[in-house]
Amino acid sequence: MGPDYFLQNNVGIGTDDADPLKLSEEAFDHIMAVNLKGCLLSCQAVVPVMREQGSGSIVNISSIAAIAAAVPLTAYRISKMGINVLGHSLAIENAAQGVRVNTIMPGLLDTPMAVDTWATKRDIPRERIRAQRDAMVPLRAKMGTGWDVAYASLFLHSDEAGFITGVVLPVDGGQLTRVGG
Repeated sequence: MGPDYFLQNNVGIGTDDADPLKLSEEAFDHIMAVNLKGCLLSCQAVVPVMREQGSGSIVNISSIAAIAAAVPLTAYRISKMGINVLGHSLAIENAAQGVRVNTIMPGLLDTPMAVDTWATKRDIPRERIRAQRDAMVPLRAKMGTGWDVAYASLFLHSDEAGFITGVVLPVDGGQLTRVGG
């Protein structure tokens, strides 16, 4: 049957992100506002309703970049680690009322936004970026897709995951096993 209400927080930007000494305050504030504050505010809006009904499921999308070394994505990484912490806090504070909160950390995904952004930023052909990213994934040397994250989300929202809360689940084709997360 599943929870009466569920919330899927799936947003992430890294616009103008940089290494810590080059990151502008404006870029930092914008990335934090969209990625972390947006997630917090939507949770604040829905959790009281879920608590009142005695059930609910929240899945927040983070990134393995939160815990693995990554290219200069300082604010993005901080915002995604914040989502991990937010998920843990919400899970423990709302478990007694039947509200489950879990987090997914996707690894490299083969999406136009991810591949094309890096191809443009580095002025490298799209297929070369795709090949470089594929090579970083242990499982079949292929990036995942949005569907891989969607299936994990569906499971975490389902009755089959009714005893799961506070989890931070990598959906990364084994990337964290390679980089030591």
